[in-house]
Amino acid sequence: PTELRRPIWAIYAFARCADNFADEPEYSGRRALELDRWEEQLLDCFHGARPSHPVFVALADTIARYQLPITPFSNLIAGFRTDLEALRYPTFSDLRGYTALAAEPVGQLFLYLAGHREPRLHRYAEDLASGLALANFWQDLSVDLSRGRVYIPSEELLYFGLTAEDLPRPGTEAQAKALIRYLVSRTRALFERARPLVEGVRDGVAVELALMWLGGMRILDKIHAAGDAVLTVPPRLSNIDKAQVVTKALAWRGGSLARRVLP
Repeated sequence: PTELRRPIWAIYAFARCADNFADEPEYSGRRALELDRWEEQLLDCFHGARPSHPVFVALADTIARYQLPITPFSNLIAGFRTDLEALRYPTFSDLRGYTALAAEPVGQLFLYLAGHREPRLHRYAEDLASGLALANFWQDLSVDLSRGRVYIPSEELLYFGLTAEDLPRPGTEAQAKALIRYLVSRTRALFERARPLVEGVRDGVAVELALMWLGGMRILDKIHAAGDAVLTVPPRLSNIDKAQVVTKALAWRGGSLARRVLP
């Protein structure tokens, strides 16, 4: 909706810059310092100081206008700090702890902007945000592996008789394919838990959330179909995929209609 575009841009700019500090090569050697400075400016927004950075000028207005709490923003920065240290995750619980910081605050903030503060809807939004983050991890496995970052929990690699160094490695294709399918299935469960969110929010943001849900599920289809090939080539949504997602999102209205159009 038009009235939400600028607030969403402000939040995106805040998160995009912080993510760049944690990931982009140009900030190597000063990542922690830049995140410290970013957090100081965030605190100023909540303590009444007049911001000077353009991102925080916009963000301070958004925070005041929509009465946003500081916790989601602080959690996002904590998630970006985690990126500076954690390259691997021993368990799925550890990985979910990361997405709780690096992804779920985005879902929470989106609902705050839309005027929804119901705890039930926020739980669904958190599941959707984590589901989208995991789908992105599995989609970009080849990219992250080349950088030494492994989002697949070590316990799950071990279960399938693999190590991070086996991805990819000739002779492990069958185990890798089974692992990818397992990761996709586990992520689908998060999306299914989040499904009621689309029908629980006001009409003004239902289509946007349906796009996120359907788009995430469609990329999971692509990852499942790719199998172990996802370890070398990231699957992408085609224009036909995107058109189908948009069509279904626009049609998603009410429980009975949803059951007819959802995959």
